[in-house]
Amino acid sequence: MSDLLADATAELYQADPEAFMPRRAELVAQAREAGEAAAAKQIGVLRKPTRSAWVVNRLVRNDPGVRDRLADLASELRDAGASMDGGRIRELTAARARLVDELTRQALDGLPAPPAAVREEVTATLDAALADPEVAASLGTLVRAAHWAGFGLDPGNAQSMSAPPPPAAKAKKPAAAEPSAERERRHREKIISAERAVVEADRAADAANAAEQQLQDAVRQLEAELAQARQRLAEARRQAYRAESQQRRAGETLSRLRPPP
Repeated sequence: MSDLLADATAELYQADPEAFMPRRAELVAQAREAGEAAAAKQIGVLRKPTRSAWVVNRLVRNDPGVRDRLADLASELRDAGASMDGGRIRELTAARARLVDELTRQALDGLPAPPAAVREEVTATLDAALADPEVAASLGTLVRAAHWAGFGLDPGNAQSMSAPPPPAAKAKKPAAAEPSAERERRHREKIISAERAVVEADRAADAANAAEQQLQDAVRQLEAELAQARQRLAEARRQAYRAESQQRRAGETLSRLRPPP
C-alpha cells in the first residue's frame, strides 16, 4: 500500500462517517493531482463505515494496544478450547466478557448518548474479533459491524469443537465407541451453553449495576434539590415572620401617633 493510500485510509476510517464521502472525493482529487492514479482509484472505492464500525475503527486507531489485548485473549481461548479444560474455559470466558465490556466503554467514551443499537453492535464486533481472525485483521477499516455466534472458538476450529471425530475405520467395536463420542459431544455442548450463560449473566449484571448507579445518581440529585427547597422554604418563613412583625409594629406606631377621636 502506498503512503498516500495508507494515509487516506487512516484518515477516512478515523474521521466521523458524516464527513467520509466529501473527504474521500477531496483525497481522490489530491491523489490525481499528485500523479498517483492507482492510489486515486483505490481511495475512490473505499466504503463508508456504519457508525458502529467507525466507533470500533476509532478505538483501535487511537489505542494500538487494543489489537494485542484481543489477540492474546483469542489465543488463550483457542488453546483452552483445544484442550477442553473446563476450568480454564470458564476463567477465560469471564475474562472475555470483562475485556469486551471494558473496550466497549472505552470505544463509546466521549460520544454524546450513543444509541443502544450502536453499543450492541460495538460489543458484538469486539466479541467477533476474539473468535474470527478475519474480523480481527479488519479492525481499523471495518465497514460494518461483525457478528459471531460462537463462544471463544475461532471459525476454523468451530466444526471440530462442535462435532465428535469420526470413528476409526478399523475399529473392532464401533458400536461401543459411539456412546463415548456422544458423551463427549454432549460435554462440549454443555461447556458452550455454560459459556453463553456466563456471558449473558455478566452483561445482565453490568446492565443492572448501570441502572442502579443511574437511579442512585437521580436520588442524590433529587435529595439535593429537596434540601435546597427546604432551605428556601425556611428563609421564606423567616422573611414572612419579619414582615408580619414589621407590619404589627408599624400599626402600633400609627395607633399611638393618631389623635384620639
